[in-house]
Amino acid sequence: MKSTFRQIALIGKYHLPVGSGAKPSSKQALQSIAQFLLAQGLDVILEHDTASNTGITGYTVMDVDGIGKTCDLALVVGGDGTMLGYGRHLAKYDVPLIGINQGRLGFITDIPIQGFESTLKPMLRGAFEEDKRALIHAKVWRDGHCVFDTLAMNDVVVNRGATSGMVELRVEVDGRFVANQRADGLIIATSTGSTAYSLSAGGPLLHPSLNAWVMAPIAPHTLSNRPIVLADTGEIAIDLIAGRDASANFDMQSLAELLIGDRITVTRSKFSARFLHPKGWSYFDTLREKLHWNEGVA
Repeated sequence: MKSTFRQIALIGKYHLPVGSGAKPSSKQALQSIAQFLLAQGLDVILEHDTASNTGITGYTVMDVDGIGKTCDLALVVGGDGTMLGYGRHLAKYDVPLIGINQGRLGFITDIPIQGFESTLKPMLRGAFEEDKRALIHAKVWRDGHCVFDTLAMNDVVVNRGATSGMVELRVEVDGRFVANQRADGLIIATSTGSTAYSLSAGGPLLHPSLNAWVMAPIAPHTLSNRPIVLADTGEIAIDLIAGRDASANFDMQSLAELLIGDRITVTRSKFSARFLHPKGWSYFDTLREKLHWNEGVA
């Protein structure tokens, strides 16, 4: 059967060390996948930093923007953090992504590196499930000017300083005052991010089909301050009222230092990441596997 795709980008986490033999190194894994793709008659494009840091040669090399404009599929080899970074960048090009897991949990990089061939071959021929994940568009405002503008797939986290006490935050939703919150911080998470930091802070799991956010306080001063699920159609605004050395983190991969009076606005991005999963994939299968729900069941 003919492949649904033609030009395949190969992107890897190139800092992963060789383990105890359970997993191949990133370079070995990338080379194996590239050779597999060539054997399927596909064109392989290696992402620039991946090629530079692994020393793999013999393939066309492009930066991420070039991949977005040229390729019709991207294979991301690594963990969820790798997928988050490249997923944000490629979302604006509407390039679908397949995640091959070399990390730990693998909520969004769900194909094991061992035996990837048997899973990947039918997917390349069109046997897959498509899963769209909305992104957050976040901005930091200071004195009426936007000083930081970025996208996030998992979450926006406002944190207290490492050595200081709690922060005080004023929260609005669609221009309506919600509360002044005193806590170690506040998380605004997408459904994708509901399995990340928000889950550790007591937030609920959200099915990825839901157009919703979780707003979860981190160690709140008032115990009745609980996580809340909000529609992602509006705007959340967070003003820093008090707290030293506070910062805003976006997918824990980019950071903005905050000053008293700064405002963070969160809206739904016009871009969505497109994930492809094996045929028959279920979000509940992922939860059972990654969260070990069935352990101890006879």
